Amino acid sequence: MMNGPSTQETRVPTTATAPTKSVQKKAGLAFWMQRVLAECDKVSADFAPNPVHDLRVALRRCHSMADGLMAIDPDKSWKQMKRAGKPLFQSLGNLREVQVMTEWMERLSALDDPAARSLQAFITSREGELKNDALSALQNFDRKRWASWCNSLPRRAARLRLSSAVFKHMALERWTEARELQRQALRNRSQTAFHQLRIGLKRLRYTVENFLPQLHEAWSEEFKEVQDLLGELNDLDLLWATACDIKAFPDEESRLRWRARISQERAERVEKYRQRMLGRHSLWNIWRSDLPHGKQIQSAALRRLKIWASILDPDFQHSQHVADLALQLYDALAGETLITDQFQARVHTVNWRAILISAALMHDVGRSRQEKGHHKISARLIRRLTPPLGLSEQDLQLAAHVARYHCGALPHSRRKAFPILPVEQQPKAVQLAAILRLANAFDAARDGHISRLQAQTKNGMLNIYAQGYSPFGRVAENVAAARHLLELALRRPIIVRRLVNSRSSVKKAKPSALRKQRVNS
Repeated sequence: MMNGPSTQETRVPTTATAPTKSVQKKAGLAFWMQRVLAECDKVSADFAPNPVHDLRVALRRCHSMADGLMAIDPDKSWKQMKRAGKPLFQSLGNLREVQVMTEWMERLSALDDPAARSLQAFITSREGELKNDALSALQNFDRKRWASWCNSLPRRAARLRLSSAVFKHMALERWTEARELQRQALRNRSQTAFHQLRIGLKRLRYTVENFLPQLHEAWSEEFKEVQDLLGELNDLDLLWATACDIKAFPDEESRLRWRARISQERAERVEKYRQRMLGRHSLWNIWRSDLPHGKQIQSAALRRLKIWASILDPDFQHSQHVADLALQLYDALAGETLITDQFQARVHTVNWRAILISAALMHDVGRSRQEKGHHKISARLIRRLTPPLGLSEQDLQLAAHVARYHCGALPHSRRKAFPILPVEQQPKAVQLAAILRLANAFDAARDGHISRLQAQTKNGMLNIYAQGYSPFGRVAENVAAARHLLELALRRPIIVRRLVNSRSSVKKAKPSALRKQRVNS
């Protein structure tokens, strides 16, 4: 194998990379998954450059869509699909590297150049070996299983609406990652750093291309321009590394001549890249202007968690209603100054209301595994999540803790999960868990019968008024048990009453918009 930067895709020189009209016009997971099967038939004839490139494009599109969707949809099929196509994709990538090097040599050197002849001999020999490897990978590729995914996975993908705030949020994550990779690349200018930058920009491009068609229409030429520049940098680095590795140069003069030519070509592309990607009017700033800002970022992050929970939770309508009730209760207690953000002065990054929303929406995801101990499973599943941009690892730890104690044993400092939280956050986390536990009890019948909560302090006691509540029945029993933790957290007794007067002196809590939001919005 050649030394040099590893690569998942080798760019074809500009004169040979224009995609066909059919590729430009077609889109969607179903199309590209079917395209993989069609291109497998074409490439098997002789593994010529164009079919190899087209099959890699189809596989790459499927993998990139799986990357985006598996961040929201936890179904294992996404990862299985990626894993099934990976060996074929990698073997074709190795083959594509040597095919592209041939084209670059024709652009950079004369036919009678001794170094070029050495390189060509090596490439010809290597290409034969890599075609055999690619043929073996193609024969091992499970087309029957891939065909079954062609039916099931596009249906799962269709539940998520393109161009939604969720996908714009995902694009902003990719933008942030790629921007940081550029900072590192321009600081040290190493081959590895520019290669990582190229990959980061690809991820941004694929996210926009696959899920934000309107933005892609506006940005596609710009994406192509910068990716061509970084692709050519990678090609040049790979060509030089291969020539050095096989000792292609007959003497020092030949080596210096090739080095000077490649360095010149490389410097020109770095400069063109800098002109497009640095300064106030850089493409980074143009792209950033169309992506979420400010409060939109956390709002979209919460929506991503909501979609994830809706796919796992077998009764997500109940969880949405519990989230409604929990927010009403939180706001009512805040109105009575019984809860405050007193710990937020020390931990400025925590949005306690957002923690409660996310914990309420995700509190029953453990039921997707089993009913018994589902609250513990929910906490584990939440902790394993990669925090979406706008939420931190600490936020998810807090949400997991709150969801963990929505039922079952009470939180206690001796329990395994409790000491994980910083000391100053523990009282607030207990308050949120108590609110969620009581809200969950109000919908113990899972019928949404109790629709509104209000609260009022009187004579040192907290009166909670629930519309549709009856002191007789199983819901009342659940509420009586669940209110205990909130009594401990607030250090005052609680009485739950039926709300019969809509003109109560307590300000009504507006019904949350959570129920009204479409899961795929």
